Amino acid sequence: MDETEFWELVDSTREAAEGDPEEQADLLVERLLQLEPDLVLDFARHFEARYNRAYRWDLWGAAWVLLDGASDDAFDFFRCWLIAQGREVFEGALHDPDALAELLSDFDEEIDGDGEELGYAADEAYEQLTGTVAPDLGIAPAPSEPEGTPVDFENGQALAERFPRLWDRFKG
Repeated sequence: MDETEFWELVDSTREAAEGDPEEQADLLVERLLQLEPDLVLDFARHFEARYNRAYRWDLWGAAWVLLDGASDDAFDFFRCWLIAQGREVFEGALHDPDALAELLSDFDEEIDGDGEELGYAADEAYEQLTGTVAPDLGIAPAPSEPEGTPVDFENGQALAERFPRLWDRFKG
């Protein structure tokens, strides 16, 4: 599975789920079950590589503004959700996390920002296909600390200055 096929699976399941992350995760498992186990592992590698790339302080700060706070777990689930928004939103957020203010047309605090189940979709499909737990993917793990300069999450003024568009849209 190449990168284009990965993003096509992400996009098609998001569209079919009408943006609901839990429904998207279910649809993703269904779609992955139609593939060979090696392709499911390819999908998992693409997902995990992007998940690790998003382990950055600036994205965590953006998640903090969007979610009105984001613990370690909440940020993990946010990164899964961010990948599930598709290539344009994901890459745009990595380029400029504050751009999420424009990249996210709708944001429902009740369901958006939490993609926990999406992070398990490939593992679940692989296990159903093979009856075994997915092997090590052979990619580098995420760094022990987020990349970049730490953000003071408790300082509203610092967050407003660092993420002015997100702050105006979601806090203003």
